[in-house]
Amino acid sequence: MSANLTRWLERSLHNCHATQSRTALRLFSGQQQQQQQQQQEVEEDEEFRVLNLRAVKKQVAARREIKRDPVPPPRSNRMAVDQDWTAAWPGPRSFHPASVPLPLRQGYTERGAAAPSKFANAELMKIPNFLHLTPPAIRQQCEAIKQFCTPWPKGLETEEKCKHHFPVEVVTTDFCHSLPTIRNPEARRVTVSLKLSELKFDAHAKDKFLRLVGERYNQETDVLTIVADRCPMRKQNYDYALYLLTACYHESFITEPWEETKSEADMEVYHFERNKAKLSAEAILNWNEAAGETKVAPSQGYAKSVEQLINEGENEYNIAKYKKEVLKMLNIPVAN
Repeated sequence: MSANLTRWLERSLHNCHATQSRTALRLFSGQQQQQQQQQQEVEEDEEFRVLNLRAVKKQVAARREIKRDPVPPPRSNRMAVDQDWTAAWPGPRSFHPASVPLPLRQGYTERGAAAPSKFANAELMKIPNFLHLTPPAIRQQCEAIKQFCTPWPKGLETEEKCKHHFPVEVVTTDFCHSLPTIRNPEARRVTVSLKLSELKFDAHAKDKFLRLVGERYNQETDVLTIVADRCPMRKQNYDYALYLLTACYHESFITEPWEETKSEADMEVYHFERNKAKLSAEAILNWNEAAGETKVAPSQGYAKSVEQLINEGENEYNIAKYKKEVLKMLNIPVAN
C-alpha cells in the first residue's frame, strides 16, 4: 500500500514540473515574438518615405541597337598598277597594310612556317619605313626645288679644281638619336685640314711652322690636321681652329732675336747647302785648280742623295743611290 502511494506521489511531482516548464517556454517565446514585432514597427517608422506628387509609370528603356557598317575590302586590292605612288604615300608615316599593294611579311615563326602577313603585324609598324622616298618621289621633289637652285660655278668641274680653289677642308658630325635632348657632346668637334703645299713658306718659316704644329702634320701625306673640341659650341670650335691656323702661319714668319743663335745641331733635318759636306765636295772637285778659274759645284743629285741618306737613315736604296751619285760626280766608270 505504501509502495503504491509513493509511486503516485512521484508521478504527480513529475507531471507538475513538466507543466511548469511548458508554461515558462510559452511565456519566453511569446516575449521574444513581442520584442521582434516592436523592433519591426520602429524600423518602419524610421524608414524615409518618398513624397510622390504625381504617379509616374516606370518606363523601361529600350536597348539601342548599334549598326555596324560592313568592313570594305583593302584599298590595295583596288589600286591601279600605274598609279601615282606619291599621292598614295606622300610623306613619312607608320606602316598601313591596306595602303601598300605589296605582299610584305615579317616576324619570327617556327621552322618551315611562313612569316606573318602584313595585316595586324606589329613588327612592320614598329620599324621606320622609306616608302615615301621612292625614286619617283625623290625625282619629283628634286624637280620642285630645282627652281631655287643656282648653276654650278664654272671652273669647279673636277675634284682637283675644287681642292685647288678651296684647299681648306672642314669636317663636322651630326648625330640623330632618341633622347630627351637633341644635343650631343660629340657634335661640337670640328676638324680642319689642308695640304701644307698650299701655303707659301720660306725655309725659316716652314721650319718654325712645323715646330709649332708638332704632330698635327703628317709628313707622308703632307696634310695638316687641327681638331678643336674645347668650346661647348661647334661655331666656337670652328673659329678657334681657324684662329690657331692663322696664328701659327703668321708667327712662323717672325724671327726672334734668340733664333739667330740657332746652330746646325738644332736643325730638325740635314741640309746639304748649310753643312760642311758641301765645302768638302767643292774642295775635292776643284783640286789643283788655278786661282781665278770657275769652281765646279756638286750636282743636285749628289746633294739630294746625301740629304736623303742622313735624314732617312742607311738602307739598301739610299746607299746604292749615294754610291751612284759619287761615281757620277768623280767621273768613275761603273764596273759591270
